[in-house]
Amino acid sequence: MSREFDIVVIGGGHAGAEAAWAASRLGASVALVSFDPSKIGQMSCNPAIGGLAKGQMVREIDALGGLMGIATDNTGIQFRMLNRSKGPAVWGPRAQADKYRYAREVQRLLGTCPNLEIIPGEVAEIETLDKGTRRLGDQGKEVAGVFLADGTLLQCRTAIVTTGTFLRALMHTGEQKTEGGRVGEAAAKGLSGCLSRLGLELGRLKTGTPPRLKRESIDFSQFEIQPGDDVPSPFSYLNEYPNAHGAAVGPLWKPPLQQINCYLGGTSETIHQIIRANLHRAPMYSGQIQSTGPRYCPSIEDKVVRFADKLSHQIFLEPEGLDTDEIYCNGISTSLPADVQEKMVRLVPGLGNAQFLRYGYAVEYDMVWPTQIRSTLETKAVKGLFLAGQINGTSGYEEAAAQGLMAGINAARSAASGQGEFVLRRDQAYIGVLIDDLVTKPPTEPYRMFTSRAEHRLHLRNDNADQRLTPIGRDMGLVDDDRWRKFTHRRDAIATGIEFLRNQRIEGIPATDWLRRTENDWSSLTKVLPTACAIATDIAQLLEIQIKYEGYVARQDKQIERFAKLESKLIPVSINYSTVTGLRNEAKQKLSKFTPRSLGQALRISGITPADVTLLAVHLDRRS
Repeated sequence: MSREFDIVVIGGGHAGAEAAWAASRLGASVALVSFDPSKIGQMSCNPAIGGLAKGQMVREIDALGGLMGIATDNTGIQFRMLNRSKGPAVWGPRAQADKYRYAREVQRLLGTCPNLEIIPGEVAEIETLDKGTRRLGDQGKEVAGVFLADGTLLQCRTAIVTTGTFLRALMHTGEQKTEGGRVGEAAAKGLSGCLSRLGLELGRLKTGTPPRLKRESIDFSQFEIQPGDDVPSPFSYLNEYPNAHGAAVGPLWKPPLQQINCYLGGTSETIHQIIRANLHRAPMYSGQIQSTGPRYCPSIEDKVVRFADKLSHQIFLEPEGLDTDEIYCNGISTSLPADVQEKMVRLVPGLGNAQFLRYGYAVEYDMVWPTQIRSTLETKAVKGLFLAGQINGTSGYEEAAAQGLMAGINAARSAASGQGEFVLRRDQAYIGVLIDDLVTKPPTEPYRMFTSRAEHRLHLRNDNADQRLTPIGRDMGLVDDDRWRKFTHRRDAIATGIEFLRNQRIEGIPATDWLRRTENDWSSLTKVLPTACAIATDIAQLLEIQIKYEGYVARQDKQIERFAKLESKLIPVSINYSTVTGLRNEAKQKLSKFTPRSLGQALRISGITPADVTLLAVHLDRRS
């Protein structure tokens, strides 16, 4: 049997869901192939979305018209803004979600997409056609379709691989090994070989998850309560904008679900001794696992070894939903044997009678080294083949969703023909930082986003993602009329507020200059300028942040301008670096391997010097 689509999305995790959502809303006919459609959007690990830098990415996904922010707001059971004690540039929105409701909500949202069909099954092979003539740097093959394990052919012009941790996946709990990318689910065995045959070099990475405990077996009185914010901040701008009638001030958003507490505890030196005594049974230390795990989300075994001087490590107990007994033990990800997990957990105060619903485990899986993808997430080897999510060496739902959105956009534009590629710069979005890092600094361990990775983080705040990206999403066709109308109402309200403050004087200076002073804030402003009380609370906060950051942002703007020419000077895919006069052999090898998109991106490749880029620029000028 054969069927035809513009795009086939392989895998229904956070990357696959976002890719299918974006591509179908841009007019492409899309098939999303998943082992089990009821598991689409499942939270395999932590039942939470956002955090430091990750929360900014979710806001960016939403500002562009993605689905993660909407799904999180509709199913969140605790909302917190992290880093409140620091400047707004590093505030990180985070939400604990009901993981079962979250998956159902993602599935419901996908059900509203035009042109999207969800197909149960396993993709066994990607069908390609040889393009015939091949110039240096051109892709020699192009996607023609995918074969399912039952022999069904889904013809397509582009395919997006978003297989997460399922490629030849192997789970480890102590000495026990089980095939599968998630408990109770099979591994994807055939696709790794297919990707290798298409010329892609694979690697192997590892991630892990902690035990889940039964709620009623825990003495929560022994833990410190971790409540959510009194005034929750939504992820989706649709819940932050004025109400549906376009009024200047809408009612404060309230989460639709009951809000819950999380709980904070810790390990002890006795627990650490048990872990040390059993390291020979831990797969990462026994040699059973050879692949690299995430440095920034380490197992409790890694923490005890790497931070030997620490007497305690934090444990957060996080409910996985309102209607489930499952409690997620954040902070003690482990692949130690079950008997060791029971010993160490029951020594935590309050967990003496803990009942295990699931033991922690590690999972190894295949990935593709991201030097083999372009900034559009299309592979260099095969035209129309895109990769998104953990297959590119990242970790985390948010990093996966961001890549899925970008792959979905670019796959749809590629399938439509005649539409240019869509790439976000590092100064435009954390999403731009993420993808640029992947293609210029390939990870040796699962990549996680941090605010420190973004040199323009004063620009890339969570409060202004819509101002940065919603106009771009509108031009592309992802932002619908309702979102655009609400966005323009708030944009106009901010502009009006800024103009109002510039025309008011306090102590002989414009109110904007007065508010910019470190010792002043909006509360003190309204005391000396009572007419400012008429400005809505949400707009007032945005005005204060924008005004206080104005000088810093202006300085960053000058830096961005200095590099703009390098970023805008694109390098033809067909360039032969061996013909660049004067270029060092190391530079020729690095540039040929990474094939940077622009001179700016070339400069960010390790081992490439400003002198190399200058020679390359001269060469490009001569060519043109």
